Parts: sequence; structure tokens; C-alpha cells
Amino acid sequence: MAQQQTSDSGTRDQYGGVFSVSGDDVAREQSVSISQPAPAVVTTMGSVDTVTIGEALEATALSLGDKPVDRKDAAAIQAAETRATGEFTTRPGGLAAAAQEAAATNERTVLEEGKVTIADILTDAAEKLPGDKMVTREDAEAVVGAEIRNSPEMKTTPGGVADSMSAGARLNQQL
Repeated sequence: MAQQQTSDSGTRDQYGGVFSVSGDDVAREQSVSISQPAPAVVTTMGSVDTVTIGEALEATALSLGDKPVDRKDAAAIQAAETRATGEFTTRPGGLAAAAQEAAATNERTVLEEGKVTIADILTDAAEKLPGDKMVTREDAEAVVGAEIRNSPEMKTTPGGVADSMSAGARLNQQL
């Protein structure tokens, strides 16, 4: 596949599609302006051959675990769970359901100490998912889109679910 370097530091294939995937790349494609540091979670994903969606979610728990879950996190987790399982409904007792409940609870909770965190939801995510698969560029794009659509600022969280999924997709593309 022919590739060319673009002026925005992304790589495009011969058809003009984004080859490398990150929250910034997807936002540029959607004409949304965001500026974020590169995610620091790349080194935390441990699969020898490929990175799975569950592992990308676990990386988020490691990189951003103390952050209280909000609605954009819940939307990104739901999109990731949907991509991992292929089920288009929220599974009762699943990661997405837990994240949605946590976001709603956190909105009503005043004290930061009482809020449900990313680590509370995503620790051991790969084991909690009823199915899992390798992260693809399309998976990352779906999660980035869900997070951006549910963000009042129209941007992803640095080190969050979308960034972890994007990092996993980039690593898998290199294989």
C-alpha cells in the first residue's frame, strides 16, 4: 500500500485515508481541533503478539486510574465493549453498564473521595469482557468518536480510553 507523509504528521494511504490512528488523527478527519500529549500508555500494554481491546482498557486503568468516571468515559467504554464483543446492546453487569452507572453516581457525588474511578471499572477489563479481540484502526476510530461526541469540549482525555485504544491500534498496525 503506497503511503505518503502529510503536513499534519499523519500518514495517509494512496486513497487519502488515515493510516496511523490516534485521537488527534481522527479529530482532524472530523475537523475537530484538539491538542494533547502523546499517550503514555504504550509501554503498559503487555500482549506479546497483539494488543486486545481488553488490554487497552486495562492500560487506561493504569494510566488514568484515579480519574472519576464521567459521561465521555462511559461512552468510550461502551463503544470499546461493543467492538470487543460484537454485541450492540449494553450487557447488564458489563463494563459499559458499570461505567454508565458510575458516571451517573459521580455527577451526584460532591466529595471526590466518594467518586467511582476509571480503575474501579477497568482493572482486569480483559477478564471482565465476555469476548475480546485485537484492537484495529476501526475500533479506535469508533471509540475516539464516541468520546468526542460525549465531551463538552469536543476532545478526548489524554491517557484515556480513546488514547489507549489508538495506541493499541498503532502497535497492532506495526505487526
